[in-house]
Amino acid sequence: MARIKKFYEYMEAKELDMVFVTLPRSIHYFTGFNTNPHERFFCLFMPLIGDPVLILPELDLDEASRKSCIKKLRTHKDNEDPMEIVTDLTKKNAKKCGVEKEHLTLMRFEEIAGVVEAETYVNVESEIQKMKVIKSSDEVASIRQAIRISDEALFEGLKMVKPGVTEYEIAAEIQYQRIKLGADGGGLMVVSGEKSALPHGRTGDRVLKEGDLLLIDGGVLKNGYVSDITRTFGVGEINEQRKEIYETVLAANVAAIDAVKPGVSFGELDKIARDIIIDKGYGKYFTHRLGHGMGMNNHEYPSIHGLNRDVSKAGMVFTIEPGIYVPGVGGVRIEDDILVTDDGAEVLTHYKKELILL
Repeated sequence: MARIKKFYEYMEAKELDMVFVTLPRSIHYFTGFNTNPHERFFCLFMPLIGDPVLILPELDLDEASRKSCIKKLRTHKDNEDPMEIVTDLTKKNAKKCGVEKEHLTLMRFEEIAGVVEAETYVNVESEIQKMKVIKSSDEVASIRQAIRISDEALFEGLKMVKPGVTEYEIAAEIQYQRIKLGADGGGLMVVSGEKSALPHGRTGDRVLKEGDLLLIDGGVLKNGYVSDITRTFGVGEINEQRKEIYETVLAANVAAIDAVKPGVSFGELDKIARDIIIDKGYGKYFTHRLGHGMGMNNHEYPSIHGLNRDVSKAGMVFTIEPGIYVPGVGGVRIEDDILVTDDGAEVLTHYKKELILL
């Protein structure tokens, strides 16, 4: 309830009459209850005057009763209109109403607006993100658990890698290992050879060949929190250019991590890694930011890029993931999850980073 109390202080300061929190992971953050409602209406309704109410599908009532810190629950069946609950709770027009604009579909927003008829709708997502930036010890523990599953599944999955297997086969094995280890979900990208030069490539039926680079990126969801790790490997012996690319990315990764501490700007971290890659002549092949925040979502605040002058603070968790992607040659990315401590940083991911030839 401490998080809800803090959010109510924000509502008072901004003179918000009511707020509709509709992103499932935001609701989980505030209430402790996590579910995927699919197309059903799921909302934490917070009136400035009165107690918060969790509006949810009836089929989730039992679990919500056990896990949610909000004990005032209103449910709807699949054949009922949840806006009737909203009408009953709001009862009057509001001057200022808070919503998560980036999450709400236009259709859902129009349904809420048709009931509330507020003069102004304020986007509260940035405030929620701001609250989520500094992780508690419990949140870090959940992230560690997700990372452990990722690391162990990757280790087991790589045992099948050799020339002749496909990207699909490798991905299937890693996902299988994740499920065995208790992952609640997660995404995975396995790309090889020339496809590894695509930062957001798609896993496919390409057959691995001797001398390929193999890039594996992804993470799992566990207890509402995520991991995110990328490692790149050589399939058999790789040529000298690919080795140079790998060592350059590794040097950039290590240098940026070594520089993490409270007070250092995200722009400075990006520059440290990027300068190393530029000095080796690969600057134009590092085509994305250095990293991003993570927690309940794969991508959260902060964005680690050259123009971001915000600074690191103890308790933040974000990725450091420099990369080089040379068309026709291949790509390398090395991604770690970093916890900012009082006097530096802790690397939460433990999978070996030195070049491994499979």
